[in-house]
Amino acid sequence: MKQGARIGIAVGVIILVTVVVLGVDLARRQSDASLPAGSIPLYVRGELATAFVPDDLESLELVSFVDEEEGKTQEGWLLRDILKLYLTDDVLREDTVVVVSSTSREKSVTLTWPEVNDTGNMVMFDLAGRGTLKLVSKLERLDIRDEWVQDVDRIEVE
Repeated sequence: MKQGARIGIAVGVIILVTVVVLGVDLARRQSDASLPAGSIPLYVRGELATAFVPDDLESLELVSFVDEEEGKTQEGWLLRDILKLYLTDDVLREDTVVVVSSTSREKSVTLTWPEVNDTGNMVMFDLAGRGTLKLVSKLERLDIRDEWVQDVDRIEVE
């Protein structure tokens, strides 16, 4: 095979890979773009399961605790109750992992279902001043403001 043919094949493969990557990225953006503004998408094993806005949580029980760092009351909805509202028990198993993230803050936390399901950990969403949700908790790795995930915009369940 001649040098020119090899170069042509290599350029063709690079173009093909680029088109596939851009196509997948575009498809993801379009699926997220169809969501209402301010909604938080909930993905299960990479697939969009649903999305919700804070107003959708009003039917859930409000819980609260006083954070130890500043002595302020954190009030909101348990993440376990939100997940149970939208997901079935066969998804929420002992080995299930929940990732809550904020792309604007470039921050995320990975939790196990047993951690989320334990009401004593108070893994919950509190409504922030700007109307966004922040993930707070009594868990040691989430019990101070610097560790909270503010402006949550994605939940993934694996």
